[in-house]
Amino acid sequence: MRLDRLLSKWNLASRARAQELVRALRVRVDGALARDPGLEVDPARIRLELDGRAVAAPAATSRVVLVYNKPRGEVATTSDERGRRTVMDAFASLALPGLAPVGRLDQASAGLLLLTNDHAFADRLLDPRSHLAKVYRVKIRGRLEDAALHELRTATIEEDGLVLGPLELAIESEAQRSQWLRVVLREGKNRQIRRRLARHGAEVEHLIRVGFGPLELGALEPGAWRELLSEERAALERALEHAR
Repeated sequence: MRLDRLLSKWNLASRARAQELVRALRVRVDGALARDPGLEVDPARIRLELDGRAVAAPAATSRVVLVYNKPRGEVATTSDERGRRTVMDAFASLALPGLAPVGRLDQASAGLLLLTNDHAFADRLLDPRSHLAKVYRVKIRGRLEDAALHELRTATIEEDGLVLGPLELAIESEAQRSQWLRVVLREGKNRQIRRRLARHGAEVEHLIRVGFGPLELGALEPGAWRELLSEERAALERALEHAR
């Protein structure tokens, strides 16, 4: 078995994160530093260390996927070196080793966030080839004129080394000094919506993720969570299969 796959299977990291850990020389196999995430290992015989600590295969744990309405202000990581509240604080009482957020949702944003201890499933959800749509409701201060809307919907730009593609964007409602927008993303560039809108002088006041693939946030209150329903898991599997 590949080393990165073993790390994921043992709930130590997602497959992508496992590759990063190995390349950062934080993993030892049978006493020697591992440098290749694709190193073939024997799960039954391996002596594995992560950051100098011996680790072993976990006891059997049920695989879960949780749907969480992340409040604004929480950091979507498993820990934070600056001591800020993370999404994991809401699940501190759950005995679920390996639970981690699926992807990111920045601290100033809110809404639908999945968490799971099934890292193989998380990797499939985050695979850029899946093109799972992420749907956001965005309130901006100011108003986007027709020329700005056209640029946002059609142009691809480069900013700080990132290529930012067109946005699927519609105006839901508007007032004299603000607008509510519905934005659909099919790629995961960091703060893409905020970056694109800022180029047109639009300040984001609220950004809420309300959809992820076939999933919808619905009436789930901020800070509340629930388990993913079996029919929702099936819908996600169908969406992933359709994208192949």
